[in-house]
Amino acid sequence: MERFILALDQGTTSSRAVLFNEKGEIRAIDQLEYPQIFTENGWVEHDPFCILDTQLQAAKNVIAGSGVSPESIAGIGITNQRETTVIWDKNTGMPVYNAIVWQCRRTAEICAGYKKQGLEKFFQDKTGLLIDPYFSATKIKWILDNVDGARGKAENGELLFGTVDSWLIWNLTGGAVHCTDYTNASRTMLFNIHTLEWDKEIMGLLGIPMQLMPEVVPSSGRIGVCRKDIFGAEIPITGCAGDQQAALFGQCCFIEGDVKNTYGTGGFLLMNTGKNPVSSSHGLLTTVAWGINGEVTYALEGSVFISGAVVKWLRDELGIIKTAAETEEIARSVETTGGVYVVPAFTGLGAPYWDPSARGAIVGLTRGSGKAHIVRACLEAIAYQTVDVLRAMEEDTKSLNAIKADGGACANNFLMQFQADILGRTVARPKNVESTATGAAYLAGLASGVWSSKDELLALSGQLDEFRPSMDGSTRKNLLNGWKTAVNRVRQG
Repeated sequence: MERFILALDQGTTSSRAVLFNEKGEIRAIDQLEYPQIFTENGWVEHDPFCILDTQLQAAKNVIAGSGVSPESIAGIGITNQRETTVIWDKNTGMPVYNAIVWQCRRTAEICAGYKKQGLEKFFQDKTGLLIDPYFSATKIKWILDNVDGARGKAENGELLFGTVDSWLIWNLTGGAVHCTDYTNASRTMLFNIHTLEWDKEIMGLLGIPMQLMPEVVPSSGRIGVCRKDIFGAEIPITGCAGDQQAALFGQCCFIEGDVKNTYGTGGFLLMNTGKNPVSSSHGLLTTVAWGINGEVTYALEGSVFISGAVVKWLRDELGIIKTAAETEEIARSVETTGGVYVVPAFTGLGAPYWDPSARGAIVGLTRGSGKAHIVRACLEAIAYQTVDVLRAMEEDTKSLNAIKADGGACANNFLMQFQADILGRTVARPKNVESTATGAAYLAGLASGVWSSKDELLALSGQLDEFRPSMDGSTRKNLLNGWKTAVNRVRQG
């Protein structure tokens, strides 16, 4: 009987399920969007049950639509939006508050307080991360401090914390398994990436009870078993990784120096740094890439908070496009932006600036500026932010292999060509741009015996489309100088 792997790809704006066959090919895919909750300026939340329900429904749709028997699914791989924080009652399964999303900036003042105490090096040395509202730690603290009764219940061991992977696994296993993997743990600002344990010193500093925390497990291995009543069979859960690490694995960036950039809601550039964590002096993060067979691989990461989400903003808030796909033709309808720059700092600036107080702006407008100039400037902003991160990464590592692109926005050929031009480097795009789901499937498939080795996965990866730079150096320099000026106008920190 042919075996399949089911990847659950739980993202910031939608939940997707992708069914892969033994050749690593997509047999079926389904995607369901769910609401974003903006309760105050800079606050972003999700309903945890919307996350769960859309993810389960997408998976059920894939299984039913493919005609594949649930018994032939050898394993489930989970990948998820990272840092997003859920705390729920372990007896009732009810969340005590909405999920606080990675984009949410409500804990900026808490983070500023720790910075004023001079604790940045303390946190970075242990966790590889900078002090920022982005990560889970201060989100947990906020819930315990602001939700009535939460702290008392947490101290009594009645509540559980999890990133989205933990929430899904707990529900898929009927509450039998409360865990996360090394990659997601490394994004909480509570996990010591050197000892591979929850850091008691940090937990004490933030007042977070250890009873809340999930067990930390490898990214590839038998995690638990999905309840039979959900999909019609007891399917083992055998893979788990945060979305960006899953994409790194899905792009087969197995060699030290390999780099991928994911153009999703946010933009994420990751470099495989091998068995040793590399500390950044340029605002980048040191994180766990994956843990397999008792060995941990590390990565260096630069995070852009708003990447493909700027296109969603054009559609949903400004209403000047109907679909993301039409931005390519609109952008090509003008030769340049006419000096217009969009800095999409809607939730602050990420790497290498780390300015949570920055806010978005459109600069360089003239009476002749129109819809096409703004649309093109939004696409170019995605590429400019990637340049900022890549330059910082080069400074930290002094080495860089080819750049591989994935994520929804990388389907835009205008963006990919402009990215190559403004970088002055070739950008490679896989035929299958579902790298995040592919990575989750690969991790699950290795543990369930569908695939035997990384070499076998490399053989499955297939051809890449290449975008080669054609812009002259003078034009590139002028455009980048204009971008730097625009960024400086919105910076507060």
